[in-house]
Amino acid sequence: MTEAAEALSGRAIRPAESRLIAGVCAAHMMSHYYMLMLAPLLAFIRDDFSVSYTQLALALTVFNVVSGALQTPVGFLVDRIGARPVLLFGLFLSSVSFAVAGIVGSFWVFVAMYGVAGLGNTVYHPSDYSLLSRHTPSARIGQVFSFHTFAGMVGSAVAPATLLYMQSQFGWRGAYIGSAIFGLLVLIALVAQPEPVDEATAKAPAKAHTDAADTGWRLLLSPPILLNLGFFVMISLMGSGLNTYLVVALGALHATPPAVANMALTSLLAMSAAGTLAGGLLAGRTSRHAAVAASGLTIGGIVTALVGFFNFGPVLLIVVMGFSGFCVGITYPSRDMLVRAVTPPGAFGKVFGFVSTGFNIGASIAPIMYGMLMDRNEPRAIFFVSATISLLCVTTVTFGLSGRKTDLAGTD
Repeated sequence: MTEAAEALSGRAIRPAESRLIAGVCAAHMMSHYYMLMLAPLLAFIRDDFSVSYTQLALALTVFNVVSGALQTPVGFLVDRIGARPVLLFGLFLSSVSFAVAGIVGSFWVFVAMYGVAGLGNTVYHPSDYSLLSRHTPSARIGQVFSFHTFAGMVGSAVAPATLLYMQSQFGWRGAYIGSAIFGLLVLIALVAQPEPVDEATAKAPAKAHTDAADTGWRLLLSPPILLNLGFFVMISLMGSGLNTYLVVALGALHATPPAVANMALTSLLAMSAAGTLAGGLLAGRTSRHAAVAASGLTIGGIVTALVGFFNFGPVLLIVVMGFSGFCVGITYPSRDMLVRAVTPPGAFGKVFGFVSTGFNIGASIAPIMYGMLMDRNEPRAIFFVSATISLLCVTTVTFGLSGRKTDLAGTD
């Protein structure tokens, strides 16, 4: 264990660190808010530009391709120059890109700005996890990781209502400009909050930088890190696919009314957020993070499969989907702790940047894969595939991530 880790392990979070953690969580909230902006405003933007839905989807494709391709290099940059300036620049880039997209009346500028926003999006996971790991006592890190994940969920949850309200008052362009203003306000708060420094952590960067420079891609291509990447891909495949197609799959399979199906989806998402907070508390009370992740994913997968087998009544369906979401949500802080466990000091940026590209990969594949199942009139398969992927995630945890560290990681 390093001197910095020893110093962090047994003390409380200082006020300056609490403010920094709050700022980092707010930035993560904005990143999820920005990712969801197009969905509720899709029809308004399509009509304004007189383009097809397929053409408009090009903006999201560009966003995900840029974000997925550049997130790992940005992680290297975080470890080299520090997380805070990279986070500030990324949040500025994201906010300005959406402001320009709302101001300029050109479809191709709109698409290009989504590419710029994709570059801005690359900073959040590498920078956030690096800052949180550096300034959170070890005993509280699981709970702080859960706050970070929960903040992202809040951003996704509040985006549709706030964007539609701004659209009703100022049009979709006003909504984009308004969201950019939100991001710039968070940026101002982060700029006003300098990164706390103490004697223990001040000694860490020199050694950490040397370790990071010595490992580089050899670390990222080591088996534990690659297994984490696969874990993130499968988590994204499972969540993106089920969340996107749950309503239509329930309607096609069990003739579930849209209102009930949407309530089931809301229950799934809301209880997943609640499970994330509960998982943070649990992660702070146990070191068996692999067991927590495996248990939550197993139960969640089984419950999801049951929905494919049985036509539950409305109330029971909503409860069951909420329970499934809660079980999976519990695993998220432990997921982050598993990544941290195989990451050497000074390499949080590159490792979290690398494994987080799994979200982009999964989100790119899931709509096509699950959409093909619906096109083939196999709605039951939506639940079975999601459950199967959940159980495959368990195998990566059980056989690959349980207590393993890379040869390059040293001690934590």
